[in-house]
Amino acid sequence: MKYILLVHVPKEAYDAPQDPAEVAAGRAYGAALHAAGVFVAGAGLESPQNSTTVSVRDGQRQVQDGPYAETKEYLAGFVIIDVPNLDAAIEWAARNPSAAQRPVEVRPLGGNYFATATGK
Repeated sequence: MKYILLVHVPKEAYDAPQDPAEVAAGRAYGAALHAAGVFVAGAGLESPQNSTTVSVRDGQRQVQDGPYAETKEYLAGFVIIDVPNLDAAIEWAARNPSAAQRPVEVRPLGGNYFATATGK
């Protein structure tokens, strides 16, 4: 079963310099995910100020620079893991270094609408 682990951080976190200890902890966590064979995909995200939001209304494309909504926290990164069950996903979320400072959301992935005809 695949789960996504979502890390949200306050807006100010994007302006703060990266703590070398946090970077090292993140790399160690990634290495542990790989070593356990549960890592599927993951990445940190740039500041929401660098985002572009696209929508289509009445057939017209609308493009907005910057974050879609003002909020206190923004999605900072994600990890997709393939584990047997929710309990295992929760264990990996608890091991995420960010969990010591902020919640890590665990959410099961839904159907794969972008699978090829062969199902891969």
